[in-house]
Amino acid sequence: MDLMEALRGALSALAANTLRSILTALGIFIGVAAVIATVAVGEGARRQVTAQIQSLGANLLIIWGGSATMGGVRLGAGGRSNLSYDDAIAIGREVPEIEVAVGSIRQTFQMVAGNQNWSSMVIAADPDYFIAHEWVAELGRLYTAEEASAARKVVILGATVAENLFGEEDPVGREIRIRQTPFEVIGVMARKGQNPMGQDQDDAVFIPYWTARRSVMGASRANARQVGTISVKIHEGEDMQEAEESIRALMRQRHRVAANEPDSVSIRNLSDIQATRDAAARTLSLLLASVAAVSLLVGGIGVMNIMLVSVTERTREIGLRLAVGARRRDVLAQFLLEALVLALLGGAVGVAAGLALSHLVADLAGWPVLVKPDAVLLAVGVSALTGLFFGFWPARRAAMLDPITALRHD
Repeated sequence: MDLMEALRGALSALAANTLRSILTALGIFIGVAAVIATVAVGEGARRQVTAQIQSLGANLLIIWGGSATMGGVRLGAGGRSNLSYDDAIAIGREVPEIEVAVGSIRQTFQMVAGNQNWSSMVIAADPDYFIAHEWVAELGRLYTAEEASAARKVVILGATVAENLFGEEDPVGREIRIRQTPFEVIGVMARKGQNPMGQDQDDAVFIPYWTARRSVMGASRANARQVGTISVKIHEGEDMQEAEESIRALMRQRHRVAANEPDSVSIRNLSDIQATRDAAARTLSLLLASVAAVSLLVGGIGVMNIMLVSVTERTREIGLRLAVGARRRDVLAQFLLEALVLALLGGAVGVAAGLALSHLVADLAGWPVLVKPDAVLLAVGVSALTGLFFGFWPARRAAMLDPITALRHD
């Protein structure tokens, strides 16, 4: 039997019962659309999380002060202010895996520029902070180590702060005041967007550490060299877990922590955060894929049911074909082709609906969409296999009919 002739026959048989064919393909349609949307939105969300975490800095460890106990109440990580400027220097000097280690302090202040004002986070740190967190200037420049050690009153604005204080004007060379102290704007940072916690990373300004201590945040004998966190960037290719353990050991030594006491610091590995979020995304994708698989199963059962009905309705036609010389494999191929065409039509419409659905969900959720060609091919392939698998039994039943019995069928 010619393939084109068989295809025309399959399309003719499906067109003869258009509504029934559409309803039968609906399960395949829903399943394929769910597969496409699940993969596209899930992959887009995963990429967004990865980009957000990497915007904080690649191969980055954040060191916080340890937990403290007050009146029998245990405070969380960072409850103890026991990190110092010298701790960061020691970490960078004594742990070989480390590229830079830099302490920073941060506090919210009101900033004034002309008749405009804005409340934002002031981050005070040496220039190595920009290397650790991969900050770059879009306008102007970053301050230098010499300016930092000399406690120069220079400031770099985040993009959000620059917009709110200066609008569309170029702020480089202008002056702002932080706690009545004048600062010269020497640069504006390139945008980074939100971090994984949803905070705007561009709503911040950067000043040298010793400038903050002497002119803005103040210092006493107790906190003259205190820092809130230490940012540690590990060399590319080095084992972050090994570096983390070396830092813990060094901090225990520097802070004179006894062997039976807990660590004096808390270390956050951003790679662990990414791995946790990836695992959560995979779990959600697996759940949605399971729903899609159930839908494809239901659609496949629908195909089998309708093909069995079709075989019953066309029993006399099958008997006539067999009586005039058609081979059983021709009948088998005819009905298999009908099931395949039915499934592929549902799959093709499902692909289009899945693409539209993924863009809609992404727009509503604020996620990017990443449609992978292999996901589309997989969905179409699965729909074809569904048609073949569930269409085989009805097709075989048709092929095995006895011609005389079939001709007598009423």
